Amino acid sequence: MKLRRLSTRDAGFAAALEALVRYEAAQDAAVQDTVRRIIADVRARGDAAVLEYTKKFDRLNAIKVLQGRDLPVEGVPAEQLKALREAHERIRAFHERQLQSSWDYTEPDGTRLGQRVTPLERAGLYVPGGKAAYPSSVLMNAVPAKVAGVRELVMVSPGPNALVLAAAAIAGVDRVISIGGAQAIAALAYGTESVPRVDKIVGPGNVYVAEAKRQVFGQVGIDMIAGPSEILVICDGSASADWVAMDLFSQAEHDESAQAILLCPDKVFIGKVQDSIERLLKEMPRKDIIRASLEARGALIETRDLDEACEIANRIAPEHVEIMVSDQEKVLKKLKNAGAIFLGSWSSEALGDYCAGPNHVLPTAGTARFSSPLGVYDFQKRSSLIEVSKAGAVRLGKISSVLADGEGLAAHARAARLRMEGGLE
Repeated sequence: MKLRRLSTRDAGFAAALEALVRYEAAQDAAVQDTVRRIIADVRARGDAAVLEYTKKFDRLNAIKVLQGRDLPVEGVPAEQLKALREAHERIRAFHERQLQSSWDYTEPDGTRLGQRVTPLERAGLYVPGGKAAYPSSVLMNAVPAKVAGVRELVMVSPGPNALVLAAAAIAGVDRVISIGGAQAIAALAYGTESVPRVDKIVGPGNVYVAEAKRQVFGQVGIDMIAGPSEILVICDGSASADWVAMDLFSQAEHDESAQAILLCPDKVFIGKVQDSIERLLKEMPRKDIIRASLEARGALIETRDLDEACEIANRIAPEHVEIMVSDQEKVLKKLKNAGAIFLGSWSSEALGDYCAGPNHVLPTAGTARFSSPLGVYDFQKRSSLIEVSKAGAVRLGKISSVLADGEGLAAHARAARLRMEGGLE
């Protein structure tokens, strides 16, 4: 296969790297227009529009609603059900540590200041249907919402399979509605007769779902507009070449646009990894997707040293970073931009996808420079708390009135002075 080999010593490496990692989700004008029409139609006609699109796109003849207490777990093999329950417990235990608490403090003059943390009232979870359904994503999106204290979690999915419904039941989803596509996003954002309006929409979907989330953002919150999956492995040659190759495969098999990159200062080891890729690829059921992904966006990159590997990793800001080196803490200290970091050769990224505990909904396409994994904090909001004492009104009024006058806002200044005058004895 035509697997890209690069070296940081090569002339033009910076430009080659930029071209390799650049990913701009094409905003197809036709997709945008279609989604815009669907959203407007759902806003205008509610369930009637949702049902029309559901029949057209998903070949479902009704908007079926299941309450959480009625979600089935039968039909799922016992081994899979046990794995779902164990994964749920681990994910829940991790996310419980993310809970934020309200706090306040009182100044000497009696003025009280603080922050009040409250959960969102209602959240919507989008889950793709059919072959694209991933019960692990149900857990990763639902668990932090429930831990945060969201009162109602509404899941939409066109024809969810038994494993997805079991995951929803285990995670405590309150309602499952059998709709999908842009029409489901619109229904969650604006509400219909059958679909309650939510405060935030999370979960993956196709290009129409992603565009719909983009267009309703502002009316509701969203988690992110995610790009293709990414993995970057930093290795010093001390790990198993087969393990490295398989971990690169684990992301490349998602789709042809996924990205898998190795950064290593050991040229000989890079060759071993390439040999492993060639040998192991033949065994992979999704070998055609893996090959297409590696040839289009994959690379084996020789660096001068591990410090340079860290610099490049920070520049890329990937979704997943695996650190397979003898002194992993030294490398960890240098990493600043990553969605999730896996330390040591035993820490396969695949474990993070399913059951390690941290969330697998992660920033992609370089957005780890400024954003974070999905978590409990995404389902909590903060309100400032201000209780000014009589003495505080005098002290703060002086500051506020001066600044308000400077901004030409006379009513602000007057409101502050009235309290100053009332507070003077």
